[in-house]
Amino acid sequence: MKKITRRSMIQTSGIVAAGAASLQGAFGAGVSSLMRLAGSSGPAAENVRIPSWGLGPFVRDNGADHIGARAESVFPCPVTGKIIPWENKDVLCAAAVVKDGKVFLFYRAEDKSRGESWGTSRIGLAVSEDGRHFKRHPEPVLYPGNDFMKEYEWPGGCQDPRVAQAEDGSYVMTYTAWDGEFARLCCATSKDLYKWTKHGLAIGTCHKGKYRDFWSKSGSIVCRREGSRFIAERINGKYWMYFNDTGLMLATSDNLTDWNVLEDASGKHLTVLPMRPGGIDSMVTEGGPPTFMTDKGIFMIYNAGANGRPDLGLTGTVWAVAQALFDPRDPTKLIDRMDHDFFHPERDFEIKHAGSAEGGNSNVTFVESLVWFNNEWRFYYGCADSIVASAACRP
Repeated sequence: MKKITRRSMIQTSGIVAAGAASLQGAFGAGVSSLMRLAGSSGPAAENVRIPSWGLGPFVRDNGADHIGARAESVFPCPVTGKIIPWENKDVLCAAAVVKDGKVFLFYRAEDKSRGESWGTSRIGLAVSEDGRHFKRHPEPVLYPGNDFMKEYEWPGGCQDPRVAQAEDGSYVMTYTAWDGEFARLCCATSKDLYKWTKHGLAIGTCHKGKYRDFWSKSGSIVCRREGSRFIAERINGKYWMYFNDTGLMLATSDNLTDWNVLEDASGKHLTVLPMRPGGIDSMVTEGGPPTFMTDKGIFMIYNAGANGRPDLGLTGTVWAVAQALFDPRDPTKLIDRMDHDFFHPERDFEIKHAGSAEGGNSNVTFVESLVWFNNEWRFYYGCADSIVASAACRP
């Protein structure tokens, strides 16, 4: 998400009149609330409507767990050789999948190894039987080690996971390796969601290594939905992934771990969802959860950053959430996108970072997960780089 990224360094008009029937076909059950206004409260959310191809509204679940820093969690760091409190600073940036009737939540946890500034990030896991209350796995499931990825992951760590399922039932995670100065998109796979195998840089070998040292992060793989499963989908014989944070790019793959960046005739990478001057995404358009196919197109939730939101009464960089739609036959072609957000900072814990000002951003709602669980849509979102909360779209 934000925090130790290029974003922090820089420090639709559609109305839902056609209604519930068309969206029901696109998303399945759980969207009869289409005609309700999006968001919960706040100066702008009360006027926001969801486009006919979109999903929502999402309402904050006040009774669900907030997952935050925990000082008592320790594990033996293979790099330092010490027992460390690995999630004692901040928790943010959560991915989620449903397996065996449970929600598996993967979150980025940061330690205090570098004081109140940037710590080392690791990917933790929490599991829930109701989607609202979680039991944490005691140790991280993906973290820097003395392996072939150490030069990319140390001391910054492993950040910002997204998870999709492969055809064979295994799982692929895209995550960001942060060496302390530079972000590189990476891939890992797992059969059980607990043990992960790293596969290296996602775009490091394509175009003769041209993108090995290219700033890259936030990989959102295009999927199809089968019940609660989001399975990577081939289009024109290839897997597709939207990625990056200052204008979304595209890559294709044959195996979900080695990706080829799409370029134009001049050899420049394609930007398929650009930033918009003066808009809600004037500073950032960043991938959210895995995108997925609907009968309207490829549906995307993405994260939008702007320098100030006078409509919300917020100054500085503000992180909100929007939606976009792409052509299912040509994933490079944008069909529509929201001119407004459908979810933005409103609560105190979303507006004010709980830790040091240096170590995280305020005014943040950031989404990189979406699940269909217990007959409702739910996402888990980062709040002011401090905790993870959840919101649901109920029938």
